[in-house]
Amino acid sequence: MRRGDAIGRHLLLITAIVLMLFPVAMALATSFKPVSTIFDLNPIPLPASLENYDKAVGKFPIGTLLWNTFVMAAGVTIATMLVALPAAYALVRFDKARGRGFVLAAVGISLLIPPQALIIPQFLMTAKLGWQGHTIGVIIPQLGVSALAVLLLRDHIRSVPQSLIGAAVLEGATSWEVLRHVVLGVMRPALGAVAILLFISTWNEFLWPLLVMPDPEDTTIQPGLALFLGPESADYGPMLAAAMLASLPVIVIYVLASRRIADAFLHSGVR
Repeated sequence: MRRGDAIGRHLLLITAIVLMLFPVAMALATSFKPVSTIFDLNPIPLPASLENYDKAVGKFPIGTLLWNTFVMAAGVTIATMLVALPAAYALVRFDKARGRGFVLAAVGISLLIPPQALIIPQFLMTAKLGWQGHTIGVIIPQLGVSALAVLLLRDHIRSVPQSLIGAAVLEGATSWEVLRHVVLGVMRPALGAVAILLFISTWNEFLWPLLVMPDPEDTTIQPGLALFLGPESADYGPMLAAAMLASLPVIVIYVLASRRIADAFLHSGVR
């Protein structure tokens, strides 16, 4: 690679990083501004103040909403992995079965359906089952995201050496035993990466929790931020402070697990 090309690529990468981080940096800086200077163009909060955070914690049940969000995200992640892993293994293990191509195509096509198109039937389903206002009503309908998890896990399972699976089958292992003792042992980094991505995606969900759990005390953190929006104005300082607190858990999770995610998707299979 020529030096000029390398410099150009690095400049492009730096520009993209700055453009992505600039809104986050501005929101963080504004959350520390006093109410009197919140609309000043100066991006540096001088003097810095925790007034917005005090208001956010005092008027906002952030602890309850964070716990509700964690329960929802963890529930969706666990349920999705329990569905996606056997489905992905079946697509690989029975790759010569009749109808396998149709099933794989159906899984892929389901990714093209926007989630908003399913909101009305899902809402009617949860209403008939009496799940409105309950955590299970938020978790079960979101299992549709398992299509992406199925395809990601399928690619990793395909990289598992067939010699390991064949040896287990020759020793009399059933399909479930192969999945449990062979595939799971090899795929732990990939499983962790997919689970983290699912958790972060579910944590940021806004529309569905807002519809199913409209009670401010029972909803999740993303719809809860709307509590700062009034009929004629918005309390921007505390709202940005609450948004920063809502983002902190997933940022910490991603930073701690970023290496595992990269390794799982760049170096899948057995080394």
